[in-house]
Formats: sequence, structure tokens, C-alpha cells
Amino acid sequence: MTSLSLSTNLTLYPNLTFLQSHYPNRPQRITFPLKKLKTQIGCSATGQQRPPKKKKTPSDEKGVDPVGFLSKFDISHKQFAQFLRERHKAMKELTDEILNRHINLRDMSSGYEILGLHRHPEHRVDYMEWAPGARYCALVGDFNGWSPTENCAKEGHFGHDDYGYWFIILEDKLRNGEQPDELYFQQYNYVDDYDKGDSGVTIEEVFKKANDEYWEPGEDRFLKNRLEVPAKLYEQIFGPNGPQTLEELEEIPDAETRYKAWKEQHKDDPPSNLPSYDVIDSGKEYDIYNVVLDPVSVEKFKTKKPPLPYWFETRKGRKAWLKKYRPCIPHGSKYRVYFNTPSGPLERVPAWATYVEPDADGGQAFAIHWEPPPEIAYKWKNARPKVPKSLRIYECHVGISGSEPKVSSFSDFTEKVLPHVKEAGYNAIQLIGVIEHKDYFTVGYRATNLYAVSSRFGTPDDFKRLVDEAHGQGLLVFLEIVHSYSAADEMVGLALFDGTNDCYFHTGKRGHHKHWGTRMFKYGDLDVLQFLLSNLNWWITEYQVDGFQFHSLSSMMYTHNGFASFTGDLEEYCNQYVDRDALLYLMLANEILHALHPDIITIGEDATFYPGLCEPISQGGLGFDYCVNLSVSEMWSSFLENVPDHDWSMSKIVSALMGNKNYADKMLMYAENHNQSISGGRSFAEILFGEIREASPDKEKLLLRGCSLHKMIRLITMTIGGRAYLNFMGNEFGHPERVEFPMPSNNFSFSLAKRRWDLLANEGLHRDLFAFDKDLMKLDENERILARVLPSIHHVNDNSMVIAYIRGPLLLVFNFHPTDSYEGYQIGVEEAGEYQLVLNTDERKYGGQGLMKDDQYSRTTTSQRTDGLRNSLEVPLPSRTAQVYKLSRILRI
Repeated sequence: MTSLSLSTNLTLYPNLTFLQSHYPNRPQRITFPLKKLKTQIGCSATGQQRPPKKKKTPSDEKGVDPVGFLSKFDISHKQFAQFLRERHKAMKELTDEILNRHINLRDMSSGYEILGLHRHPEHRVDYMEWAPGARYCALVGDFNGWSPTENCAKEGHFGHDDYGYWFIILEDKLRNGEQPDELYFQQYNYVDDYDKGDSGVTIEEVFKKANDEYWEPGEDRFLKNRLEVPAKLYEQIFGPNGPQTLEELEEIPDAETRYKAWKEQHKDDPPSNLPSYDVIDSGKEYDIYNVVLDPVSVEKFKTKKPPLPYWFETRKGRKAWLKKYRPCIPHGSKYRVYFNTPSGPLERVPAWATYVEPDADGGQAFAIHWEPPPEIAYKWKNARPKVPKSLRIYECHVGISGSEPKVSSFSDFTEKVLPHVKEAGYNAIQLIGVIEHKDYFTVGYRATNLYAVSSRFGTPDDFKRLVDEAHGQGLLVFLEIVHSYSAADEMVGLALFDGTNDCYFHTGKRGHHKHWGTRMFKYGDLDVLQFLLSNLNWWITEYQVDGFQFHSLSSMMYTHNGFASFTGDLEEYCNQYVDRDALLYLMLANEILHALHPDIITIGEDATFYPGLCEPISQGGLGFDYCVNLSVSEMWSSFLENVPDHDWSMSKIVSALMGNKNYADKMLMYAENHNQSISGGRSFAEILFGEIREASPDKEKLLLRGCSLHKMIRLITMTIGGRAYLNFMGNEFGHPERVEFPMPSNNFSFSLAKRRWDLLANEGLHRDLFAFDKDLMKLDENERILARVLPSIHHVNDNSMVIAYIRGPLLLVFNFHPTDSYEGYQIGVEEAGEYQLVLNTDERKYGGQGLMKDDQYSRTTTSQRTDGLRNSLEVPLPSRTAQVYKLSRILRI
């Protein structure tokens, strides 16, 4: 099992000790809080007990306000405030319930360390699975001829506990001519010392070395003479000629009398290496005393490390193990778990399987035991990049990332797409569809095996290489995680996993999504919580991903799955349709992730804009770092497809882009993501350019319109709000085709399940759009636009169709009018000085007309009050163009 270290003292709830590090000057393991250095010794059985102390709860700590964010935004709503208080109380109760079963929350979220299939140092493999509805459990596979009796769980608690967990041990088999290990608990190191053979060190030599080197003089005295302590104690109590029979035994003095007599007798004893202690009588009638250890002895004991290194010297390497044993389940073996249930025998793909492959003949899938030899296993090379202050995310799907009509692999993506992302200027990638799913056309949203990378793209080591290479190029790696629902497939997924309908999911209507046919998790069950929380921790620990986008939160937060009309009334966020268990899960997920991995990024995708989504948990929020503004892409799609260019409303554009001002600072913005291209829709480029015909007399005019709007939409979406921006793979250069996965309706064609990277090889529209997108990313890199405070939008004119705002030292001006150009348009600015044009969408290298001359790139203000600001800047504004000016020199008046 791995141990977790933190280099900083981090906590979300102040003084929340079950997830807190107590020593800021050195890395610490997160541990369950220890009480003060006192212990109680009962000196006699009087039947009296010390009254229990009142337990301190997180709500008693400073800095926690369940309705804090309501006060922050001056929101008054009694019903919602009461809901937040009750949810906070439920969170404390849930945490207490978890801590009754687990040492701490880190232990709760690390189930992958013991569940599933794991090699044990004592030449065996352990398998554990949760299936409370099963009556019998066995592991079957090609390693045992698919026998349901050879490797099964033992009877009683050694194989099955009261919580429904099954435990199976698979022993490695001795090779012919080899003798069993001399030590019953002989251990082997399979990875670090894989080239090490039998060291020849005997256990007697190790113990002798430990006794000679580890123990200080006098400390091993009682180990060598085990009867000395009871003999001495007997002599101290009864003297050298004490009673030999019960009849001779007189009445024994009480504990207090014996203790005081002993103290008087030994008051002049010389110092000893053994710990000293005192007993303090509190004066109570019952004979219970507090034993306070000597501080010097305590510190000495704390600094003394256990003698584990001596025991580890008996470990042998992989070479010695392979010489003596044959692995019970070799690397690459196929296996499933076999259950006997009330409804009959079942074979299932293990829930914690880390690699799953479909059956070549179309039968049931099976898990693959992934334990490559250390000489070929992937070794990490690059450290994680530092989290930037602004995120420029490139959203990708590995399978469609190639230019050929086939399923692309992790290796293809690593070699071809990652260099393009780096060149384009993005600093993070977000992968969708990576987690194993049965049907390719579902884009990965109907996940079946949450701990496995999709085998259609490659092996776990291939995915590790992808992440490692991305880190080496300075790119963060995010996963879109789907914990809001799960595939309903019973043969490979979790549905009816143990033969019952309520193992991982709700029963009845609540257990099924109302429109998508998927299953809904039972978030109030501790074992389901452990499965989901451990899943998040698994991807970070095993694959070193840097964050998650939680898909479709509204599906899980409401029993109507988000398919209801919302007016914005806070009552809609706390009524009977809200799933409080799901909210508690999201709070726990964010709390644990940010405590165990301080640099992790969590993004919430919620169409209902749940209040407090990105507020701290200690202030009544759900704890996400960013939330997705889903309404922006819908607004742009509606304008492009349904609204004539002359009727575009500048006020509506600004309103949609800014969203709720309380949360605008935490918004992730995008003009279009994969939904516009994949979910039966059309990308903006397909809308703008798809209907243009080669022989059309208006071809050039239509191309200019589409190119201009494509650039302006991206520029204003990225710069007007939020600290993160996202773009779907290929849309930066105006990918002209939608994405259509192979399915029965298209005769399983791959013709649209790819990206047209070849368009960048030729001069023209697509290379021009890519050049603009690169310079847009470079503008953020140089000027830190996204990292700055939200802009001051001081000019919105629906008649002239002009929008202008200031963000940091930059002035951004947009003219959406399809026909009207302005020679000298007055825009207000606060600072007087000289403004230099740093980005112009109309430049010829971006596919524009190049109407502005070089002498127009520098503009000077006049002292004329405009738009409520002290100075004015007169700028030329050709139709359908946008300009970014930077204050290059300040004039003092």
C-alpha cells in the first residue's frame, strides 16, 4: 500500500483533523487524529466509569459557515438557507459514519489498494470484491481452466465479511524440484529488486544483527529473559519468600497503596534507559488514574523507528521468486468473477478491473490481469507541470483524433496530436471517452468499467505514456469523468452485478435515468461512495491526471435528472426533487481531492447553475474550481442558425457571456465543444461554410462572413469572462465536417469519425483560422488575459452592433454589424495615453481584408468624456471585425 504525503498544511474545514497535516515544515502522512499523550490505567474494578467527554465536531470550529456564500452575495432565502444548514449537518453525520468504518477519509478513498486483484509480497495474489447479494464467490479464468471451484472464497469471515466483501487468495505454485521457503512469511520484492536473487541471509543472522545494532543497552533485556518481569513483579509484591499457594496468599493491598510504597522504595534509584512514568490521582472515588509519560522518554520513543529494515533484509527479489515459483495468474491472463446468487450462477467483469477487453467472438467481455515485468513496465519520466493561473484547454477524443477512417490509438495521439496542441498554444488537454465503455458510438458516456482505460485505444501503459509525454510538453491532462450515471449493460457493466438490483444503483424508477436508459448510482451507500471516491483518487495516483470535468451534474443532483424548467428561484434547488446524497458525494469528492492533491482541478458541468457550485465547502458550497457556462454555445448556435445577422442582439450576447455575475469569475467558457460536433449537431464551421458551393457567385463574400464571425466569436468568448477557455479538437481551424461515430444508421462507417488534419497543409481558409487561434492563445500567454479581473463592459450598442470592454491593459472592440463600417468610432477609456493595436481579426494572414493601414495601428486618446469614462479613443471599425488595443504609454495630464 502506498502512503500519501502532503508538503503543505491544507484543510478545507479549518481544524478538520481527519484530513489535516499537523507539521508544516516537513511532508506528513494524513492520519486519524491522535489524542493527547495520556492513557487511562484501571487499577481496580469498581464498576465506575469516567464520564465521557463531549466529542468535538467540525461545526464547532472557526471559519465554517454553512450559509456563508449566501451572506457573501447578500442573498436572503430562508428555505434554501435552512436546506444548507441541514445539508451541513448531514455532511458531518456522513463523515462520522465513514470514520466508524475507516481510519480516515484518505483510507476511504483508496479502496483500489485492496479491492480488485493485487500481488502480495508473500508470493501470492489477493482478490477482493464487494457483492453483498452473492452467496458464493470464485475467480475464474484461463489460468485455472475457468473452474468455479479452484479459486474460491473460504467459508466464514476469512472469505466473506458482514459488509458483503469477498476475499480470495491465489497462491503461487512451486516449480518442480523447489522446496518451500524456510520462513512461513517469506516476502519477495517483485519490482524494485527484480534482478536480485536469493541473498543467502538467514533469519537467525537478521535477528542477531537487529539485537546487536538496534537495541540500546538494557532495552533488549526483557526480550532475552522473558520471565524476568513477572518474577521481579512477584518479588516486589510479596518479597523473596512469598506465598507459593493460594492458601498462603494474604490480602493484596490496593493499587494506590502499592504504588506509593513502590515510589518510596525507588525514589533514589539511578537513571535508567527504560521509560519513566508517574501516576496522578485525580481524587475521585474510583481507582482510575492518568498515566503521564516522561517527555524525554516519549520523545526518545517517537524518534526511534521500528526495526522494519532488518525484516526487509529477508526479502528476496523477482529473480529468486521466478526461480522458485510459477505465478498463479500470469500477466495478460483473462479472468472474471463467478457468483452464485439467488437468481442463479453469474459471471461478471470485476468492478475494480483495471484493464478490460471485449470477446473477439462477440461474447461476454473479460478482465485482463495487467502486471507487466518491471523491465518492460512503463516508467514515468516527467514531473507534473505547475498549474497555470489561466487554463486554455484543448478537448480531445482519442479515437477520432487520426486522419484515417479507423479507431486511433493512444500512441497515435501521443505522436501526432500532442505536438499540434503544443504548437497551438494550449496548456491543457481534456480527454473524453478514455474510460472503458462497451459501445463506441456512445462517445464514452455510458461507461462500463470505471477503473479501466478503453482497450480499443491501447494498454494502460500506452495511456501512461500519453500522460507523461503531455506533462513533458507542459500540458496538464484532465479527464471527463462520468459519475452521474452508468451503463445499464449487465454483461460487462455494474447493473445486476451481484444478481440484485440494488448493489450499486437505486431500485425502481429512481435507479433509471428518465431519458437516457442509464442506471443511477446509490450515493447514500458507503460502499458505493468508496467505489466512486476511490475511482477519482485512482486516476490521479495511477495515471497522474491533473483534474476532472464532472459530466452532467444535473442528472445526479435531481431525481428528475435535470429535465425540468428552472426559473432561477432558489426553492428549485432545495425542494423534494433534489438528491441530497448526490450533493454530499460531490462535496466529499471535492474535499478529499483537494486535501490529498492540492493542485488538482475540478470542473462542474451543470446546466442548472446550482448555487454555490464553486464556493468553498466550509461556506456552504460544493467546492468546484470551475463551472461550465453551457448557455454560451447554445446562444451562438441559435444566432448562427436562426437569427439574421442584422438582428443579432449585443445585449443578449453580453448577458449570455457574462452569465451570473456572482460566478462569472469561476466560469469555463467555450464557443463550441464536442457537443456541437458530435451530439447530432453541426460545428460552427459546418454552419458557416458547409452550404457554400464552389460555383456560387457569392462564394468569396460568404467565406469572408464565415471567417470573420468564426474569429470574432472565439475572441469575445475567451476574453469577456471566466478564467478558463476550452476548444474542441479541430475547431480551432474550422473543421468543416461534423463527427459521426460508426453505428447501424450509417452502416458502421468511419468516414466522419476522424479529423481533417490535412487541411492545415494547404494555404487558405483553415490555415488562416489556425493562425488566428494560435495568436489568440499567444495573446493570453503574454498578456495573461484570463488571469486578470473580470472586464469592465462599458459600451454595448444594439444599434451600431458594437461591444467594447477593458480587461487589464487591453481594450477590446467588436463590430458585429454585417454591413456598416465606422471611420472613427468613439470608445471611452479611463487611462489617457497611446494605445497600440496588438490583434486585428481583419489582417490578411487571418483571412481578412486588411482594411486598416499600418499608420492606424497606434491611437492616442483625447480628453473627452465618453461611456462614463474620462477619456475617449477614436478607432476605425470595419464591419464584422474585432480589435484588441494595449495601453503602451500613459499620458499624465
